[in-house]
Amino acid sequence: MTDFDSDLSSSADFDCAPVRLTVDLGALADNWREMAYRSGKARAAAVVKADAYGLGIEDCGTALYEAGARDFFVAVPQEGATLRAYVPDARIYVLSGIWPGQERMFFEDDLVPVLASEEQLAFWMSAISERGDHPCALQVDTGFNRLGLSFQDALALAGDVSRPASFSPVLVLSHLHSGDTPSSPLNRKQLESFRQVADAFEGIESSLSASAGIFLGPDYHFDLTRPGIALYGGEAVNGMKPLKPVAKAEARIVQIREAETGSTVSYGATHQLSRQSRLAVVSAGYADGYLRSLSGAGVPIRAGGTQGAFGFIAGHRVPAIGRITMDLTIFDITDVPAAEIRIGDYIELFGPGMPLDEVARAAGTIGYEMLTGLGLRHERRYIYPE
Repeated sequence: MTDFDSDLSSSADFDCAPVRLTVDLGALADNWREMAYRSGKARAAAVVKADAYGLGIEDCGTALYEAGARDFFVAVPQEGATLRAYVPDARIYVLSGIWPGQERMFFEDDLVPVLASEEQLAFWMSAISERGDHPCALQVDTGFNRLGLSFQDALALAGDVSRPASFSPVLVLSHLHSGDTPSSPLNRKQLESFRQVADAFEGIESSLSASAGIFLGPDYHFDLTRPGIALYGGEAVNGMKPLKPVAKAEARIVQIREAETGSTVSYGATHQLSRQSRLAVVSAGYADGYLRSLSGAGVPIRAGGTQGAFGFIAGHRVPAIGRITMDLTIFDITDVPAAEIRIGDYIELFGPGMPLDEVARAAGTIGYEMLTGLGLRHERRYIYPE
């Protein structure tokens, strides 16, 4: 059960921080176990790139490892080197592959490069001829037009009897571009292409699905799945309820003020009050990852009367009004009984009371960006599983 009120790792710094972030590692572990269950016969990895989606690769990596994950994916080798100390015998894949000058990091920290181009392949062949055998993975493009060998080049490589014996990939992978839209016929088209590639590399494990693909069913699971956003409590599939919330971001109320009918709020005077109002000024803004596009008024994405973000406090949803600024946001708390809020209290920006993806949609973006865009000023508390 998620318990954001647990005080297992509270501190004086957290209790008075201007902005703070609570990460429920028990919920994270539960979400991984759920995705592992949904992966059926396939083994479930854990994607911890971008500092574990902004929540901290050290603590999240440890919790996922203790939950049972033994395969991890990072974006760059520096992330893999950091993670290695926390997952001592796990396999760590680096999605950006390898480039000259990075050899020492890969070999010393036992990282597995995901090779995605002819140039990387050629460099890898050179590296292993000098340093000896080392596992690698191969990425194939099946319609994304992002990273990976072309479908034709991958099949040619699989059938090349002259390829060096030292080139021994342990995984062949691809990525779905529309997995979050189950009705898309392009998912099946990519699946059919990847099956041909997987069959061509007989005896080598294969992986197609990230979080969204897992929900498409067993046909998409292959040997290894790669859950990411679902682990952190974000929506993996459009319109599908996410798993347990993992992160709660809060901002402290630094002032409560009375404002007159007809007066305006924040930069540009873009919001005019239609009633006598009580306003809470909180210490979070776009420097903290609370995006300017969440503003209640005065930014292009809010044109045409589209409503901005809401916060959550004392059981009430409260709207952000006026423009969000670098360090401050203003919420209208007029409808919350005065006795229930005081200066120093915290408004939840997203979390169990204000769903991450609802906030993201108000900003015109996705939960991934909300999490990975968290600023450096959040004081963090990690709630550990019992």
